[in-house]
Amino acid sequence: MKTIVKLAAIGALLTIAACSRPASQGGPLVNDPYANMNGAGAGGVGAGTLPGSPEEFKATAGDTVLFQLDQSTLTPEARTTLANQAGWLNQHQAMSAVIQGHADEQGTREYNLALGARRANSVQEYLISQGVQAGRLRTVSYGKERPLAVCSTEECFMKNRRAVTVVSPGAGM
Repeated sequence: MKTIVKLAAIGALLTIAACSRPASQGGPLVNDPYANMNGAGAGGVGAGTLPGSPEEFKATAGDTVLFQLDQSTLTPEARTTLANQAGWLNQHQAMSAVIQGHADEQGTREYNLALGARRANSVQEYLISQGVQAGRLRTVSYGKERPLAVCSTEECFMKNRRAVTVVSPGAGM
């Protein structure tokens, strides 16, 4: 009986030891191109951000511009963000972008789809004016179908009046 208890205890210890995490070997990987970035990521924009990636685009240029109620006119803040987006897209010619136009919950579905389209087109026209090739840009309107926040206050509605630029590989769409 004592032998069975000892064997069970040894088995339990071996099971626990097998489940433990292996010790870190320390130091960078031999072929790791990002090893000396001190956690800053590519270009210093954040840990885990690769150069030319959608994550880098979002971190460095910003992917969202906001609009006023019932408007598709670009604000000064939107123009600043879009200038950053254009600069990034002009540096990364292999990337294309889909510009998503959105609206808040107020108004009819049809009206908000048209408003979202006008917002996406405003962004597209600005990016083209900054040197981004038209063939690399596509627009889509979601109207009020994909809200960032579902709400009933003006402060919350403002978050949904937006255009989002989503980048991906493929300059020739």
